[in-house]
Amino acid sequence: MLDQVLSQAPSFLLAAVRCFSLLMTLPLFSMRNVPGSARVALTAFMAFNILGSADFSAYGIFLAPEQTFTAEFIMLLAGEALLGIITGFYISIVFSAFSSAGQFFAFQMGFSASEVYDALSQVENPLMGQYLNLIAMLVFMQTGLFQKLFLGGLVSSFKTLNAYSIVNAMASGAFLPRFFMRSLTELFANALVISLPIMGTLSLITISTGILSKAAPQMNLLSEGFPVMLLVSFFILAALMPSLIDAFSRSFDGGFARLEQLFLVLGGKKL
Repeated sequence: MLDQVLSQAPSFLLAAVRCFSLLMTLPLFSMRNVPGSARVALTAFMAFNILGSADFSAYGIFLAPEQTFTAEFIMLLAGEALLGIITGFYISIVFSAFSSAGQFFAFQMGFSASEVYDALSQVENPLMGQYLNLIAMLVFMQTGLFQKLFLGGLVSSFKTLNAYSIVNAMASGAFLPRFFMRSLTELFANALVISLPIMGTLSLITISTGILSKAAPQMNLLSEGFPVMLLVSFFILAALMPSLIDAFSRSFDGGFARLEQLFLVLGGKKL
């Protein structure tokens, strides 16, 4: 194993840089609790397994012994790192939809002031956003999408993409900015769809409580609104959990389909 790595050191380094940049931007592996040695070890393992199927023929003139570790080779490493960052950042956008959905109805539940640091998304996040984020991560691991990302998407990217792909895509038009802007639009759309049942129900409860308080001020119903909101919200979450899991799975499937389209466009193919 070590002899093979040393004999193909430039190619191994190119594969390792893309894998490492992907791990540094993925929601789960980018956590500060993950040791750096674990990331390095996983990067080396992934790069070694991908090395046999990776296509670096486009870099042929830069992989010769006399051309390695030059300024051009360093630029190739930067391009490989950028490809990994783009992939990991897009997966982070997909996961942000679930955190945003929790933020939408956390204010109506009364949990908007309970923001704490979320190690998974690495931002200040309400409790319901963290809850939905953890559920989404469990769905991501349980449904085999984790294996699909690494064994399918990452391996396929080495067969179709190289550092020249980004240069060609940016030269032919602003495809990447448009793609990420469209992804952000879909993020808020998915978050709204996920949170809409709870938001609509809590809005009806708030309106009903306000009307009853005006009709009978001596009952002081607004003071009872907070526990009612909590009980109804958790009841709706428990009742809709199967549907929420299906929505999470559809969001992941749609995200991977759009990521595949990104790979195809960057690889020079028309959709």
